Amino acid sequence: MTSFTIALLALIVGYFLYGKFVERVFQPDDRPTPAVAMADGVDYIVMPTWKVFMIQFLNIAGTGPIFGAIMGAWYGPMAYLWIVLGCIFAGAVHDYFSGMLSVRHGGANLPELVGIYLGSTTRKVMLVFSVILLMMVGVVFVLSPALILGDICLTTTSWIIIIFAYYVVATMLPIDKIIGKIYPIFAFALLFMAVALMVCLYFYHPALPEVWTDMTAYTQQHDSAGLLGLVAYFKRNPLFPCLFLTIACGAISGFHGTQSPLMARCLKSEKVGRQVFYGSMITEGVVALIWATVSMYFFYYGGWKDVANSVDANTVNTFMAQVHNHGGKSLIQFFSAPKVVEYICVGWLGVFGGILAVFGVVAAPITSGDTAFRSARLIIAAALGLSQKSIRKRFYIAIPMFAAAIALLVWQIEDPNGFNTIWNWFGWSNQSLAVFTLWTITIYLVQKNKPFWITLIPAFFMTTVCSTFLFVSEQAFGTWIPRPVGYATGIVSLIISIVWFAVWFRKYTNKRREAELQKN
Repeated sequence: MTSFTIALLALIVGYFLYGKFVERVFQPDDRPTPAVAMADGVDYIVMPTWKVFMIQFLNIAGTGPIFGAIMGAWYGPMAYLWIVLGCIFAGAVHDYFSGMLSVRHGGANLPELVGIYLGSTTRKVMLVFSVILLMMVGVVFVLSPALILGDICLTTTSWIIIIFAYYVVATMLPIDKIIGKIYPIFAFALLFMAVALMVCLYFYHPALPEVWTDMTAYTQQHDSAGLLGLVAYFKRNPLFPCLFLTIACGAISGFHGTQSPLMARCLKSEKVGRQVFYGSMITEGVVALIWATVSMYFFYYGGWKDVANSVDANTVNTFMAQVHNHGGKSLIQFFSAPKVVEYICVGWLGVFGGILAVFGVVAAPITSGDTAFRSARLIIAAALGLSQKSIRKRFYIAIPMFAAAIALLVWQIEDPNGFNTIWNWFGWSNQSLAVFTLWTITIYLVQKNKPFWITLIPAFFMTTVCSTFLFVSEQAFGTWIPRPVGYATGIVSLIISIVWFAVWFRKYTNKRREAELQKN
């Protein structure tokens, strides 16, 4: 619990210290925000700051800080370091600047911002990339809640139809009609669940692996090495770069850059940007930290025996009966992320916890899915120059967009590996989107003569992570490329990005110097 407590305090201190520093770098002022200057009653609407914060938090969270943290906990306490350092120095900075740059550019969406600072060619790439990513988000976040709700009542297909119908309505209506009224309630439930679990952690005070723990000796001592199935998992998913793709929403996520402009169009003042954008990311980091800690107890210290027994006594016997058989499932295969949420919430929080679990694994992905489609609609509309004030023009984009999404969903359901394929490439494309956003912010900071290192270092790191994944992971080209060669290729990509930036920076500073000399 010591590592967890230190990490929790670090996130809080990071918000007040580094968050304040980042805000001073941007220098928000009293100019009218897009919500005031461009109010249209549909997407540009002034809303209370607390409500904007809650919506932003729910939009960027979904099940990311829950499922991602649960799977990231398989890597042990290293997850703590990535959540804390990634959230404070990369993710929150990424979210703050993507939101505030949107405010400064009239509520511009992410591809527009990329085009302004990285050029029209990159903008076109980002336009396609963003829409595809947002469509994958919507499709991925339809099936998982439909499967869960299908076990309660109706059928999975019925729930897919209902969820898609809701997506259409929520995407088309003004942002304050459904999103502005219901989402703060869902966000509160998600936060309450996390806080309740944190209280349980300190109440039960389970023995947990610390950052400085020898994990090899620890797993052997607690008989979890063979049961966890980590050897096979790490072979397919090495810590670098896979940890940094698995825990995305709790550290840094490119998807957030597509969501921040939604709330940038609802801010009453630039000066609340730190609370909304930086603060919501730190809050998400806290949620991810709690779930990572709970999951380490669940997987590494036999928590699965205690918690699962309290929910269903047959579960432990069923697992133990098959784990050593040929083709038997390991702990991380047998207990999926949604099941971990269910067992932990019900086992520690009772019936009320079960209700919260449903909120966490059903409501959260649905709300992220519909705002993803809303973002896609606005990005396409901006690219086509099509005003969205008229509901008829909203349908021009929504109908073909949802038709394409349904086709992708049908393929995902019919293909046995459809969901895993989409989810794996969603993770990579999500972080690749963050790379584009970090480089965009870096160019902006250079042009404004501000300390650009605050995004340059994360940009170098995430560029290396995404490049290395392509050549190391068996889900990409790692099957055909020897791992040492894959890692060497990742290092080469880092060197290329450093050289590219150095050349660009030198040319830019020379041009600026020449321009200043001509003025004088």
